[in-house]
Amino acid sequence: MLPMLSAKKLNAYYGQAHILSDLDLEAAAGEVVVLLGRNGAGKSTTLKALIGLVPPSGGEVVFRGERIEGLQPFQIAQRGLGYVPEDRRIFTELTVLENLEVGRQPARRGVPNWTVARLFKLFPNLAETGGRPAAQISGGEQQMLTIASTLMGNPACILLDEPSEGLAPVIVDQMAAAVREMKAEGLSVLLSEQNLRFATDVADRAYIIEKGRIRFNGTMSD
Repeated sequence: MLPMLSAKKLNAYYGQAHILSDLDLEAAAGEVVVLLGRNGAGKSTTLKALIGLVPPSGGEVVFRGERIEGLQPFQIAQRGLGYVPEDRRIFTELTVLENLEVGRQPARRGVPNWTVARLFKLFPNLAETGGRPAAQISGGEQQMLTIASTLMGNPACILLDEPSEGLAPVIVDQMAAAVREMKAEGLSVLLSEQNLRFATDVADRAYIIEKGRIRFNGTMSD
């Protein structure tokens, strides 16, 4: 079976700095894959290269059987690849409900269809804040909102950049439960993390990245 998302010999630069070197990875439908590494190892750049925010300088990215490495980020998003950056990019002046509406895309064949009601069940904290401006909810709730608004786009695969960073332990546990629910729905999840406990709780497989190169690929138990 073809993977949902794969990268082969992926290279990326920031100016003259060679950040990613011949990077290979893949994620199957309904699989949670974690990219582990220290700060500066290339985790965020990998996700940005997959979604097109950092245009790859070499290699290929295939999503749902289609080469996407030459497309613009909005074109990749329209094809059903979701991306949640680490800096909680929400519209702070809009309410929680309005933020969710901004993310709405049509239903896709063979992909979970997320509604506001389903997302409030996935993230109960948000259900209590629907009418409040996003600037007035907690950091953990803002992280949930960022993920929920991305899910409103009905992605087939979602990229999560450091989803547990800076969150209280109880919120990290809620985030882990949400990732497991996405997996149960058949969603592919590729996340970057430094929190090994969180990664172990949610992931099927791990890649370890160091200085822009994959150094390990295997199961979490391995």
